[in-house]
Amino acid sequence: MSTFEPVLIAGNWRAPLDPQGSFRADDPARAETIGPAFPISGQADIEAALCAAVAAADALSSASPERIADFLERYADAIEADADQLVALAHAETALPAEPRLRSVELPRTSNQLRLAAKAVCDNAWTDPVIDTRLGLRAHRAPLNKPVLVFGPNNFPFAFNAIAGSDFASAIAARNPVLAKAHSSHPATSQRLAQRAHEALLAAGLPAASVQMLYHFDNALGLHLAGDTRLGAIGFTGSRTGGLALKAAADKAGVPMYAELSSVNPVFLLPGALAERGDALAQEFFTSCTMGSGQFCTNPGIVIVPRGRHGDAFVAASTKLFAETSSKVLFSHGVQQNLARALEGLLLAGAELLVGGSGDGFRFDATLLSVEGKTFLSHAQALQAEAFGPLSLIIRVEDVTEMAAIAAAFEGNLTGTIYRADNGSDDDGWHAVAAPLRARVGRLIANKMPTGVAVSPAMNHGGPYPSTGHPGFTAVGMPAAIHRFTALHCYDGVADALLPPELRNHNPQRLQRLIDGRWSEADIQA
Repeated sequence: MSTFEPVLIAGNWRAPLDPQGSFRADDPARAETIGPAFPISGQADIEAALCAAVAAADALSSASPERIADFLERYADAIEADADQLVALAHAETALPAEPRLRSVELPRTSNQLRLAAKAVCDNAWTDPVIDTRLGLRAHRAPLNKPVLVFGPNNFPFAFNAIAGSDFASAIAARNPVLAKAHSSHPATSQRLAQRAHEALLAAGLPAASVQMLYHFDNALGLHLAGDTRLGAIGFTGSRTGGLALKAAADKAGVPMYAELSSVNPVFLLPGALAERGDALAQEFFTSCTMGSGQFCTNPGIVIVPRGRHGDAFVAASTKLFAETSSKVLFSHGVQQNLARALEGLLLAGAELLVGGSGDGFRFDATLLSVEGKTFLSHAQALQAEAFGPLSLIIRVEDVTEMAAIAAAFEGNLTGTIYRADNGSDDDGWHAVAAPLRARVGRLIANKMPTGVAVSPAMNHGGPYPSTGHPGFTAVGMPAAIHRFTALHCYDGVADALLPPELRNHNPQRLQRLIDGRWSEADIQA
């Protein structure tokens, strides 16, 4: 009989009930399978986990903010204390650099994200209390009282992991149980994170089924689960194809789904900026496009470059940088195959290959393509398809007017960047491009590549479809990210003593509340 790693269900690490097979992680750097066998869960495990999460929902929704924050803080501490082993596992399963990427950037970001969620819990900022004393109405954001299903992506083994990332922290902060579906690219990393989460959960005295994790399950079972009305919401980061299939199933059941799907993150280089610092921009572009082998949702997938001496020099410098770098290691053979298909689609739509274009196994060359602006406008849908990896398309344009037309042809994106000259010569061009671009991106960036996503209350890591499924929400930044996993509760004429604490007349926390149209920390005089 096969031996599988245990699953975390109903507060216990136990053997899977009805495994449908198993899988092992890959070491992308060596293109070989590593580690133990992890189960592909069947319907019995999924049902057991969902039932346990439903049973825990009421108790978790009534837990004190102090206890929720205690769990988040304990978990952050545990992640940092276990950094050596976590980094070693993530490096082996993803080939991402242990330093600085995993240890000095992503792991601290993950623990900091948990602590920011704890802070939002303690100050109740995410509840957004609104009070109308004249009509006797009071409203705030509250837990869903249902589980949240979280799907983690392949490209962030810590910061977006289903059992540790922003979706996880946001759902727990709103006092909802989480059923995490780990990504098959890093099962051992996810397992160790789940062990630390489980220990912190028990130490904080929260319901044991508040945090559960399955490693993998069949796509058909995933669609069935997404359409289960016992779920309160779904958080998803991954491919557009997979995300839309899950969203269709969720929509039929009325389950809200917050999905990050795809983005090409266009970068516009205005003429003055190229004249001032074209070589430096080429280096910035190359570094951003090839960082992490280009496997970022904020990778600069399209760069818009004006014709002329400075634009030509930028293209030549970029091509040289791409040609001189070694092939890049990807997370899986599947990522390599998808990138090859994306490249083929871009070539069929009229793009010209400048450099790269080859790959096999777990590797792919840094690849640069070019296309005329008029060709892009004629085939905009095909030429802005996401190519997940170290690949970017340069669009050559005649002038700023054509830049603006191209900006208007983009689908929704997470980011859009405009580089302008320091001397103000590009300011008219900025306005011409920013006007159509603003409505098509979640975050408008000036004078830097889009790769970094700061963990800040002011960050929007979201955007119009198809970058996400809903333009009004962000996956990063507390307390805004928490709002996705809340319900708006209104109280009409309810006695003060029966209201939730943040809606009562007395405000001992000095919480900012919108009272009769004005923000105030004051008590309400009865």
